Amino acid sequence: MKETRTIIDALDELTPETLVVWDKTYVWHPFTPMKQYMAGDPVIIRRGRGVKLEDIRGNWYYDGTSSIWLNVHGHNVPELNAAIEAQLRRVAHATMLGQANVPAVALARRLIEVAPKGLRRVFYSDSGATAVEIALKMAVQFWANQGQRTKRYVLGFLNNYHGDTLGAVGVAPDPLFHWPFLDLLPGHPRVPYPYPHDRLAESLEAVEDVLRTRRDELAAVIVEPVEGAGGILPAPPGFLRELRALCDRYDVLLIVDEVATGFGRTGRLFACEADGITPDLLCLGKGLTGGYLPLAATLTTERVFEAFLGEIEERKTFFHGHSYTGNPLGCAVALASLELLLELLPLLPAKVERLRAGLAPLADHPFVAEVRQAGFMVGIEIVADRATRTPFPYGAQVGFIVARHARRRGMLVRPIGSVLIFMPPLAATEAELDEMTAILRASFEDALPELESLAQQIRQKA
Repeated sequence: MKETRTIIDALDELTPETLVVWDKTYVWHPFTPMKQYMAGDPVIIRRGRGVKLEDIRGNWYYDGTSSIWLNVHGHNVPELNAAIEAQLRRVAHATMLGQANVPAVALARRLIEVAPKGLRRVFYSDSGATAVEIALKMAVQFWANQGQRTKRYVLGFLNNYHGDTLGAVGVAPDPLFHWPFLDLLPGHPRVPYPYPHDRLAESLEAVEDVLRTRRDELAAVIVEPVEGAGGILPAPPGFLRELRALCDRYDVLLIVDEVATGFGRTGRLFACEADGITPDLLCLGKGLTGGYLPLAATLTTERVFEAFLGEIEERKTFFHGHSYTGNPLGCAVALASLELLLELLPLLPAKVERLRAGLAPLADHPFVAEVRQAGFMVGIEIVADRATRTPFPYGAQVGFIVARHARRRGMLVRPIGSVLIFMPPLAATEAELDEMTAILRASFEDALPELESLAQQIRQKA
């Protein structure tokens, strides 16, 4: 049979120059200062294989951020490709509004089997932010359905990040990113996150103060087990356990946002496992499909679910949904990814230690304040003065200086402010992890002259 040439095959004939022009002319990139982007030389990816990506000029790079924290098994994985191809021969999409599809039903059952004990229901969406948005709305309506309309606020933590929809921003506003929208937000209370770890008691005391004084107004508490976009700040052992106890004591729901930490990223299937707790609502995304397709899920207990059961005229239904909710292709690849991940989990502790050993020398770099690690999540904080932890000014974008050198050496990483984020795919071999950490160490050395020059300018202005 003659092979059919597709429109995607035709894209291979486009020159790098053409693609760069089109990119700069037509595309608006997320979280990207576009003036600076259009003045630079962009990376445009053509294909991937294993833990590497190839750009349109034939350069190969290690995927040092797991394509923004979501790739688990690498790229172009035969088992995941096969799952999608098999589902394509059946149906690509069918709505979940008032009906179901086979992969979505099977995946829901499988997620409940592996999730923290006590979670029983799965509500699908298409991104981490929507998973959080759903959890927030469920928490408020959970109480409203029981006649407690005053319980409509959600307690969050300073510098946590839960997504960029307005509901998610409302519980984690950032003056740097969200300044135009702050007046639109409902004013949810927030308390300090327990980092460094000696602030655990202080953080828990602040939580209890709010719960004690505002229990009749609070629907839920929401938290990240590892503060991700805030700079990879792991909560201390026992924090989630104490938080669970406080929520139970004051009759407030607990939402745990594991969009970034779920599916092995901290070395466990879910970060909740470390403290042995079950939240009332668990938000999942990113690694759910192994980095293949947009799919997210909000898991709840039966107690939460039952509050939405009633007669039609009671209007207890959760009127929320997305066009691609429970997409069969996404659910099919998620099923395949989860099985591969369960085989991979026993190998993760040794890899985590290999990462730790490879990163250890960076702690001595003259401009590194701290190397923070939670499993495969790494944040390297860059400062102008280690002794005083004086930061570089935001406009210096020092993380991107290191990232530029890493790109030249064959690895893609992306900082958040002055914190360089390193988050390799879980399937990377120990040898590949060694190569990636070696590139990272060399890139920090390459950046040393530029960092010294910037630090000198700061000292002169002081």
